[in-house]
Amino acid sequence: MDLDFTEEQEMLRETVRSVCEKYAPVEIVRKLEDDPVGFPSDLWSQLGQLGLLGLTLPEQYGGSGMSMLDAAVVYEEFGRSLAPTPHFVSCIVSAGAIVEAGDDTQKKEILAKVVTGETILTPAWLEPQNGYGAKGVQMRAVKDGDAYVLNGAKRHVLFANSAQLVVLVRTGDGDKDVSLLLVDRDSAGITLTQQMTLASDTQYRVDFKDVRVPSANLIGAENSGWATWDKVMHDAIILAAAQAIGGAEKALEMTVKYSLDREQFGKPLGAFQALSHYMADASTTVDGGKTLVYEAAWARSNDKSIARLAPMSKLFACQTYRDVTAMAEQIHGGMGFTIEYDIQLYFRRAKQLQLSWWDSRYLEELIAADVLD
Repeated sequence: MDLDFTEEQEMLRETVRSVCEKYAPVEIVRKLEDDPVGFPSDLWSQLGQLGLLGLTLPEQYGGSGMSMLDAAVVYEEFGRSLAPTPHFVSCIVSAGAIVEAGDDTQKKEILAKVVTGETILTPAWLEPQNGYGAKGVQMRAVKDGDAYVLNGAKRHVLFANSAQLVVLVRTGDGDKDVSLLLVDRDSAGITLTQQMTLASDTQYRVDFKDVRVPSANLIGAENSGWATWDKVMHDAIILAAAQAIGGAEKALEMTVKYSLDREQFGKPLGAFQALSHYMADASTTVDGGKTLVYEAAWARSNDKSIARLAPMSKLFACQTYRDVTAMAEQIHGGMGFTIEYDIQLYFRRAKQLQLSWWDSRYLEELIAADVLD
């Protein structure tokens, strides 16, 4: 495997880093914590102008058609900057489901608007007290003439106040009888309630009461939704892993700088062997995580199996992010937990990302199934 990035990929990295520094500096990140909208419109507009909203989407629908390895470069920079953006939920997960299973009309009309940023999509997936697997989708879509009727609740729906919904619903009695429905958030019977989270990102609980959705809004065939979702998620978690490893790398850089600037007993903190070893271990782990993420992205870009690599990369990268930021907090001391210091922004988001988009237990089950089977 060639571990050198191309000149174009390095230019892509520099471009995204520059855009994030200009339109999503840490002051903006702080300002948008627990904000009902949750992302800066200037950043969203700029990503659209650069063709990054269509990052991995097919060129025939207006996308940029970049590879998963290209996308991993972009998501590392998102992770480093903590860029508050619905890119993942809209352009990767939701749009990915439409590319995979949508009909021609959905692809042409919806993806064109996703690429320009006119339309934002977000998945309504997780339910109160239910898990990450297909059995966790219990909210039923009851057929009534030429429409489905929805009753129930979804939680952890990111940017729901600004997005149209891709809802996972149960349409049969089999374990994987799940379907995907496009639902207008302004439909009668929908109630949004903002949730306060560990990462202070923008999440909502969405309640459905007798919400009617036209049958034409079905994405793919009835009961085929979980197969589509599983495939899209395997792609998406590679980018979640890239985001995690980017955040871990930045947190380590911040901690190394702090350890060189902060003096105790007449010498920098980094001169104490115990602390320097923590940072050496963290550097080793971060580099190992980057290699695993790149391998998964490379495999996907070259049409090789990612059944094991994708969950491995997300599992390892998120655990690394969690461990590195915890170590960083220890080196910063008590001050690291105060809101004045930026390291706590990374510490809180590390745990949030680890719990999101398939948690450690579900990822371990996927890896074990591939290993044992």
